[in-house]
Amino acid sequence: MTDSLDVIVIGGGHNGLVAAGYLARAGLRVLVVERRSVLGGAAATEEVFPGFKFDTGAQDAGLLQPAIVRDLQLAAHGLSLFESPIGCLSLLGQGRALRIWREPAKAVEDIESFSKSDGAKYPLFLEQTGRMAAALGRSLALTPPDLPPSLGDFSRLIGWARFAVRARLLGRAGMMELLRTIPLSVESLMDDWFESDALKGALGSLGVSGSAQGPKASGTAFMLLYHALGGLPRPARFVRGGMGQLARALALAAQSYGAKLRTSAEVERVLVDDGRAIGVRLRGGEEIRASAVASSADPRHTLFDLIGASELEVRVVRRVRNIRFRGTTARVNLALDRLPSFNGITDRSELLGHILVCPSLEYLERAYDDAKYGRYSERPYLDMVIPTLYDPSLAPDGKHILSVTMQYAPYKLRDTNWDRERDGLANRIVGAIAEHAPDLPNLILHRQVITPLDYEQEYRLPEGSIYHGQMGLDQLVSMRPIPGYGRYRSPISGLYFCGAGAHPGGGITGVPGRNAAREILQDLKRRT
Repeated sequence: MTDSLDVIVIGGGHNGLVAAGYLARAGLRVLVVERRSVLGGAAATEEVFPGFKFDTGAQDAGLLQPAIVRDLQLAAHGLSLFESPIGCLSLLGQGRALRIWREPAKAVEDIESFSKSDGAKYPLFLEQTGRMAAALGRSLALTPPDLPPSLGDFSRLIGWARFAVRARLLGRAGMMELLRTIPLSVESLMDDWFESDALKGALGSLGVSGSAQGPKASGTAFMLLYHALGGLPRPARFVRGGMGQLARALALAAQSYGAKLRTSAEVERVLVDDGRAIGVRLRGGEEIRASAVASSADPRHTLFDLIGASELEVRVVRRVRNIRFRGTTARVNLALDRLPSFNGITDRSELLGHILVCPSLEYLERAYDDAKYGRYSERPYLDMVIPTLYDPSLAPDGKHILSVTMQYAPYKLRDTNWDRERDGLANRIVGAIAEHAPDLPNLILHRQVITPLDYEQEYRLPEGSIYHGQMGLDQLVSMRPIPGYGRYRSPISGLYFCGAGAHPGGGITGVPGRNAAREILQDLKRRT
């Protein structure tokens, strides 16, 4: 048994490191234990092939909250961000493409070549969507209330009352529009605004990012607003040196405040005494004591594998089993001999943001149809980035990397499995890109394929869910991760959720880690 600590953080992903940084900054004795040999979790950069470094999870840090960067002094610890001048380039075939620049006036010029009406409406769309996203963004820092509030807990609703007052700054019409928009399908939202299939496909694809839903599904408009927190047409803020540099900066920040970090240290069990978490046991038998334990692992793994269903009430077990994960995201990382030539694209600056293959919402719905029947998409939705264009250090001189996120690749395949389909998936993705970049297949030096099963087995993303649970309207705020436990506290006293399975959800925000740290500090202060 090692010396006692104040808090043990399970998992060295970005949320776990954020939590550790805030807790250590407050003067607590903190230890982070990470199962893998590298930090970052789903925000890691790994040298997959000699000289070629890839982000094996998240591609950008567009949703990372500026307050966290400021509070933990991440710039001083080496974090450097590159903001692309172009949000996305949507490839439409036959050399045609829609360029949506971050500068609205420049974006309008290209949009007008598809629709004069859409060009006129686009700045208004940005303005209204930005206001609604900002209103939602104010709720991110709040701890969800108990519903209904427990006796004596009404004081905790004050923050949400203030949020409601600030949201009223939208005005009556703005509030009504926000309430109307949240449950909409992203298809309905796009149809309300625009007529061009190309524009609707490029913007609307954000509404299904990482979800087992098509654009016709209710609530997908909310997901578009969530991603709009990083800016529209889509977040395009990248970490120089790869996403792993964010993890490195967070680790250095936490260590500067006194936190300890251990990699290749897998937690086998959370130790419980008289209904309270008192520490962890690592694989190999080492036990470490602490006053509190914070888990950035997904809630199902935390409660079923690290605690055990037998320690939980029946209603809790049922609710955990009912969490919907349903991962549908795959990744192909390509090491290239040189930059591929995309039909109709002559300016490299057009390739600095996200490169999409999603020509319409109908195309996106058809891609989702395949997944509903246990198949990966015949015509997939692709979101590509070429990080070596702004950071040549990620590949040998003159070489490039192309990282491709694909939907839809269902975790459960019908009549086959991912071991058999791995190469078929990669071939389909490369073939889809080659329709727009014919020389690509001849440029590939190496390729890495990450299926939903790989995300589960290697990165502990349940069922390949990049958000630790779908972000449907029934799995948000007080219902995340399960009803009754939306306040970062688990059913086991002293055990907290600090990962993407907690409010507000997934993406590289750092908010679950920050909010959980605040609640832990409050509880430990009360105990002492």
